[in-house]
Amino acid sequence: MKKVSRLFLAVVILMGMASCNSNDDFGAQAIEIPGITIDESDVDCCSAEEALQVYNFLETVKPIEGIELVVDGQYKIKGYSRTGTLHTGYNDLYFVATKVSSGNYIKFLDITNLTPLMFMSKMNMYHSTPISGEVGTFDLNLVAVKHGWVSFVMNTSEAGSWTLAFDVEVLKKKGRFEATTITVDALPENQQWLKSFKVGENTYYLSLVNPTDLKTGSNAIRAYISKKNTPATTPYGIAEEQFTIEIDPRMPDMGNHSSPNNVALTKQGDGSYLGTVNLTMTGRWRIHLAIKDAQGNIVAGGDDLADGFSSLYWELTI
Repeated sequence: MKKVSRLFLAVVILMGMASCNSNDDFGAQAIEIPGITIDESDVDCCSAEEALQVYNFLETVKPIEGIELVVDGQYKIKGYSRTGTLHTGYNDLYFVATKVSSGNYIKFLDITNLTPLMFMSKMNMYHSTPISGEVGTFDLNLVAVKHGWVSFVMNTSEAGSWTLAFDVEVLKKKGRFEATTITVDALPENQQWLKSFKVGENTYYLSLVNPTDLKTGSNAIRAYISKKNTPATTPYGIAEEQFTIEIDPRMPDMGNHSSPNNVALTKQGDGSYLGTVNLTMTGRWRIHLAIKDAQGNIVAGGDDLADGFSSLYWELTI
């Protein structure tokens, strides 16, 4: 059995493989991961290489205050987001379990029954919001990191407050993160990343994925369409219906000029909608939307304003 306190992983960097210089040397650099003990016989935990990958990934996100629990006194589970905060619209959520005794990451973690719930104080009622279909492994190189998402329809305010709950199973030990108050921030002015539309009696939500990633030029653009549940306290899953999302990006502060070479968003195998948007300059953009059903009929949005632009749009600033 091999144990290493304050893990040192020797990373061999091969240099000059194709060089004509026969005096090139091969070297190694020790990379330290503080606070982790690696037991190579513990197959439930990550190997040194896997642990390093998870550690490096967690350096790119931040823990969300209050989303943490310990299961069976042995396993600690924490929730993360890009910024350590939550906001209206789409939010990536990441969950990682560690062994309390060693600090190493555990591969076998299940997060189920993810339930965000808002209490509307003035109306004395509860409702939920769109969520990912499941929380699962999103990268085979990061098997210990579980990913899901929540798209909050409203921010925390005097009008209402949010709680989050979920079930946990780690190495066959079960636990529950009971409904805990979370803060959902409002977006800055002129930012609208989630919109709703109705088809018949059904309400759908359009969640734009990580619009802060969009830059000038041609961008892949991804979104989800979720369907409101009955009762409204049940989280809103990804809609089974197939739509097409036509886009017309305009700059309202620049005479509503558009841009060329945009491609409508179509449904992918994972349930998301993927297309292309071309943002030709920095500033505020409105991405006007027209939603078509599987037969090509416009069921929401389209040219329904006096100025000819759709009243259904995402708004963002790059």
